[in-house]
Amino acid sequence: MGVTAAVIAIDAGNSKTDVAVVGPDGSVLSAARGGGFRPPVTGVGPAVDALAETVARALEEAGAAGAEHVCACLANVDLPVEEEELGAAVHARGWGRTSDVRNDTFAVLRAGADEPRGVAVVCGAGINCVGMLPDGRTARFPAIGRLSGDWGGGGGLAEEALWCAARAEDGRGERTELAHALPAHFGLESMYALIEALHLGRIAPARRHELTPVLFAVSAEGDRVARSIVHRQAEEVVAMATVALGRLGLLAEETPVLLGGSVLAARHPELDDRIAALMSERAPKAVLRVVTAPPVLGAALLGLDRTSAPAEAHERLRAHYA
Repeated sequence: MGVTAAVIAIDAGNSKTDVAVVGPDGSVLSAARGGGFRPPVTGVGPAVDALAETVARALEEAGAAGAEHVCACLANVDLPVEEEELGAAVHARGWGRTSDVRNDTFAVLRAGADEPRGVAVVCGAGINCVGMLPDGRTARFPAIGRLSGDWGGGGGLAEEALWCAARAEDGRGERTELAHALPAHFGLESMYALIEALHLGRIAPARRHELTPVLFAVSAEGDRVARSIVHRQAEEVVAMATVALGRLGLLAEETPVLLGGSVLAARHPELDDRIAALMSERAPKAVLRVVTAPPVLGAALLGLDRTSAPAEAHERLRAHYA
């Protein structure tokens, strides 16, 4: 155990966890992957226990006992009270001399930015947005769904498409091709049949996310209802980004706005174009970028920021994930 690690970087999402052990020069000494991190389902203790197994494998492969700093970017850390509780639980493990726990959207932001400055919007299963400045100031939202004013993400888009299609079929709403395309995706002939299959569990609830690409395909064909849903998603992305920019005093400065998550990374032309058009009106100096680098890179860069690593270390780390 003679290797000295600078950073243990953790990116823990709902479906998987990535851990990287990084040396003082920015070299990646080891990496390990584990399962999802879901403390609201399993409880904090068991969730951190599972995290510990992945960290232990990464440390063993690196030949290190610990690190100078642990940067853990975790899903389901949306409120300050959750950040405090999980921060204490991670620090108690003794993986590093210091530790930092924050929402996993910060990892996406840092992975796409040249410095800890900018705003990131992640639109995957749900939607979230954070912003940060080099002096430590941040902007963020609770991001716990409709309860906190959120709209959209893959799950929300699928639900909205189902709602519009159901009303189109029975006459309460505007006609839309979604009423045919959504059930057809599952080999069914009507929205009534799809509603029944979902309600009775013949189609697993988790499969609803498959309908989001169907929504975008119907929208691309010019369907007015489908397009209105896509445009609303663009509005939500831009609203979150501009509010975060405003809170940090960045609306008048050239600032990176990073877009991540499965919905935005899919590069749907209509969604991309609408976001770009709205951003040019409301934050014309914002520089839009889609983040394709793995979020664990962002967690590692945040860790190197904390340890005051030289620019060469940051460059070496980025090159590893290029």
